[in-house]
Amino acid sequence: MAKPILLVTRRMPPAVEARAARDYDARLTASDTPIPDALARAAGAAAVLTCPGDAFDAALIGALPDSVKVIATFSVGYDHIDVGAATARGIAVCNTPDVLSLATAEAALLLILAASRRAGEGERMIRAGSWPGWAPTQLLGVGAAGRRLGIFGMGRIGRELARLASGIGMTIHYRDMTRLPPALEAGAIYHDADADFLAVCDVLSLNAPGGGSTRHWLNAERIAQLPRGAVVVNAARGSLVDDEALITALQTGQVGFAGLDVYDGEPKVNQGYLELENVVLLPHLGSATVATRDAMGFLALDGIDAVLRGERPKNLV
Repeated sequence: MAKPILLVTRRMPPAVEARAARDYDARLTASDTPIPDALARAAGAAAVLTCPGDAFDAALIGALPDSVKVIATFSVGYDHIDVGAATARGIAVCNTPDVLSLATAEAALLLILAASRRAGEGERMIRAGSWPGWAPTQLLGVGAAGRRLGIFGMGRIGRELARLASGIGMTIHYRDMTRLPPALEAGAIYHDADADFLAVCDVLSLNAPGGGSTRHWLNAERIAQLPRGAVVVNAARGSLVDDEALITALQTGQVGFAGLDVYDGEPKVNQGYLELENVVLLPHLGSATVATRDAMGFLALDGIDAVLRGERPKNLV
């Protein structure tokens, strides 16, 4: 019996590709960038394994062959897929929740520490050969211990970040649509209004999903409600931030430091960030550990397997 055809739109970790090739007639991709001929290569495919940078809008989904039964994304976020259009075509959509929560929370904590302690500036100084040696007033930043961390989006990743940050002595506040049960709050302080929440954020971490309801949530109005000199980090979705507003705030000192791992329209990065010293910039590596990326691929394939067996996958969007 012929194996179902699986279109893979990006190069995957070796272990993920090996499993895909074992179980499917896998049309693998050697490129790390979006393939231009996804539609042509989908001919006869039963499933598609895709990535956040690949836009599966209504037009593309509408043009997919009838053979496609499931689209799995190598990510938790699925705002790059028109789920409504997929549902209308009877195509299931799966993602990869849970398995990347800790790795992404680690990246958010890394951004908090690197931005607060001006690690990016120091690293650039060393590489440029311009470090004059230790000095009492050199690259004075702010510590994290004892400061108030505000988490916008207290889902799995937000809660992991809260746990890690509590371990270094930060006080946790959070903003979400509803309050968590006490066991999940773990002592974090809930805010039901933006103004009250932002006012206590010595450090603000964005951990909410992307999409229309959160697009440019961090805008000029909300930035003005932060304590002057606050630290802002984003390891969630670039669309959460109004870049021009954040750049202006970094220039004026309303935001003291920022750490970004994601960007609106990535891989393009707003030129304004590149001209600032008080921002740490990472290339969307939140989940980039070998174990995490393997687990993401395996979970995506689990979802595909289940759909093609006629079962409901646990990671169905």
